[in-house]
Amino acid sequence: MGNRTPLYESHKAMGAKLVDFAGWDMPIHYGSQLEEHHAVRRDAGMFDVSHMTVVDLHGDKTRDFLRYLLANNIDKLQNPGKALYSCMLNEQGRVLDDLIVYFLTENNFRLVVNSATREKDLAWIIKQAAAFDVQVIEQPQLAMIAIQGPNAREKTLSLFNAEQRKVVEGLDLFFGAEVDDWFVARTGYTGEDGFEIMLPDVEAPAFWQALADAGVQPCGLGCRDTLRLEAGMNLYGADMDESVSPLVSGLGWTIGWKPEARDFIGRKALEAEREAGPEQKFVGLLLEGRGVLRGHQKVVVGDQTGETTSGGFSPTLQRSIALARVPASIGARCQVEIRGKLLDCKVVKPPFVRNGKAQIEL
Repeated sequence: MGNRTPLYESHKAMGAKLVDFAGWDMPIHYGSQLEEHHAVRRDAGMFDVSHMTVVDLHGDKTRDFLRYLLANNIDKLQNPGKALYSCMLNEQGRVLDDLIVYFLTENNFRLVVNSATREKDLAWIIKQAAAFDVQVIEQPQLAMIAIQGPNAREKTLSLFNAEQRKVVEGLDLFFGAEVDDWFVARTGYTGEDGFEIMLPDVEAPAFWQALADAGVQPCGLGCRDTLRLEAGMNLYGADMDESVSPLVSGLGWTIGWKPEARDFIGRKALEAEREAGPEQKFVGLLLEGRGVLRGHQKVVVGDQTGETTSGGFSPTLQRSIALARVPASIGARCQVEIRGKLLDCKVVKPPFVRNGKAQIEL
């Protein structure tokens, strides 16, 4: 038996197929991964993401600590509730994990990190925090529900009381706000609008049921992966890990190079890599014929090779797509080896889909 979220019994009652995911018993789908994918693109779907790790940081030097810990520049966060996406690097400039950080007050920031990297992340954060006298407090009593889709906000707001709506209704993208003991953020991982809500675990099953009664489709991790792939969002462990830098993972935009005086973990290694010129780059691929792109397939670019990092069939585009790490010299086309055959692919810039619409030329 794996770890279970507060919504485990709700998933069983709603007919979910449960699988092991990084040590957690999680729903992969509720009958049809395809229907759940389309529900998010066309209406509203919800995901149990309570397995992710919520960590609060407290202390007078918390901002100084995050300036050092994160590759992105925490000083972009000046307004309470504002969120920032960043990589957390080791000294070699390789990706330990990606995360979202929320600015609550000057001595209180909230991190949301991946579940599979929980122990490694916590050990690293605690180790680095010691020099700044920052308290690192995990919040395992919080459940987390993501509601995504063009109608996600409307259906979720219909369940809030007047006070909650007043606080949440006007939230800008990539902001969060505390309402009583809930934290409601306008973030997500699918390329659709919506909310990610952290709430006390004992309140999660009733809210999950209320969302279902309001017409929000329960969704499993299966369609969450096809949605994030279409959205061109990296998956830790597939598209990046400790063997690669953000510069070759399509995440150069997340590095806060300025001010030059800010010394963050991995900066020197990244500067050396940037100066030498990365030998690889991160691109999107669109298969031009029939077949299915998957992760870890060989990409052929002339006499050089690269690799798909994740791939699959896009239900929205009805085409096979992938993210890939390839030679920096790649042009507009390449080939991918599938079952011993080299098949033609077009090189595109992710995302593939955003807000339900294709972002590439098919």
